[in-house]
Amino acid sequence: MPINISTVSNEVYSNLGGLGSQAATSLDNQRRVFALGDKVAELQPQRNIFFAYLNRHRKEATNDAVFKMLEQRHQWQRRNFSVKTSITLSTTSTGQIATTEDDDLVLVCDYDKFGRLESNCQCRFLLPGQVITLKSSEGNLYNIRIDTSAAITHSGTDGVDGATTITLSNTGTQISFTRPNSKRDASTTITFNAGGKGQVVGSAFAEATGAPEGWRDELYDREGYTQIFKTAVPLMSGTSLATEYRGIKNEWKRIWLEKILEHNMDQETACMFGFGQKGGGTDIQYSWGILPYTELYGKNYDLLYDNFSYDKFLDISEDFFAPESGNSMDKLVLCSRKILNRMNRLGETGFIQNTFSSRSFNLDVQNIKGSFGQTVTKIDTLFGNFHFVASPLLRGVHEDYAIAVDLANVKWRPLKGNGISRDTFVKTNIQDNDVDGRVDLITTEAGLQIDLPETHAILKFA
Repeated sequence: MPINISTVSNEVYSNLGGLGSQAATSLDNQRRVFALGDKVAELQPQRNIFFAYLNRHRKEATNDAVFKMLEQRHQWQRRNFSVKTSITLSTTSTGQIATTEDDDLVLVCDYDKFGRLESNCQCRFLLPGQVITLKSSEGNLYNIRIDTSAAITHSGTDGVDGATTITLSNTGTQISFTRPNSKRDASTTITFNAGGKGQVVGSAFAEATGAPEGWRDELYDREGYTQIFKTAVPLMSGTSLATEYRGIKNEWKRIWLEKILEHNMDQETACMFGFGQKGGGTDIQYSWGILPYTELYGKNYDLLYDNFSYDKFLDISEDFFAPESGNSMDKLVLCSRKILNRMNRLGETGFIQNTFSSRSFNLDVQNIKGSFGQTVTKIDTLFGNFHFVASPLLRGVHEDYAIAVDLANVKWRPLKGNGISRDTFVKTNIQDNDVDGRVDLITTEAGLQIDLPETHAILKFA
């Protein structure tokens, strides 16, 4: 959106003057520091839409330039697993294991102790006294209570070649039929094949028994970094400051506003594309950007422009909105105009109607107004909602990318501690004392915090 410099520059410049003190003060005061904070983040929100969202909805100060991003994933929502080694059990009509020797049930799960998706992990949530359900080779479901005297061992390395072995005792382990509703009128043989699915379905204890063993999930921590952003309003001589120009009379105010917007855009680009790093042989720190961080640790989906359907969209939604991952049901999707154009063809008379008319009623596509007056394409699915917004930065090499952001799991973290705020501020008149002119410096020290990366996704079109 073009800026009306003749009106906006004077208004913004004047209104920001009083932010650094109790009394209204002009930015033209000598050698002052003005704390602008988030007051300038929304000057042109459609140009820096992600940064504007962060400043309005997801802003929280940090008191350390290196902050921990602690991720908590509640594994009690999952506790599902699969059989690693096939096993055949002989049982009696009363549900006991009939063999004379104990049997080893070897199980693995697909997430580690932090709840991150990994293959061949130990099932540390399995404890004596729990009841588990397993699917047999015939497709029937059986409940097995792990006896309180059962030996449970964890072998290997979690996420590499880990496994959990439960020794099913022929004296205490109980097996009950759950489906089909069979009668226990004779002994039977049950086989659980490798890869067969199972999950915990509760616990069961006798009266007057003691406390069972316990388990816990772990917090996973990553490091986030603040980045120092600086933009100089370049030297303008005293003569130029006092000269009225054609078009826009006050050239200093015009340039000053342009530099504020440039400073905002620097933060927007870092939020989008920064690769987090501390040190690397220098004292410079870099904030993480949502795109590279999600590419490394989040969800990634490859899509085709020419073969994109509502069915594909639903398949993505089913996986992406998995509630056990800590998802909210709404995603802000930053995308290029090219992709947004494609999304707007998904409506009643567009792409879906032409190719899947028999089921087009399942799709709800709306154009609504966003927080900053921008047009948002909202797509409702059975699993959650996508809010597509055009980002001017997703062009050129990034025109085929859409970034689905879970706003509940991102934060903008300006550095603030010991009574000092490093949120956006301006130092005026930083030129040498003997210089007949003026230089201002705009500075911010802040970084992007990204939690639960699996709640964010990259949609890559080709």
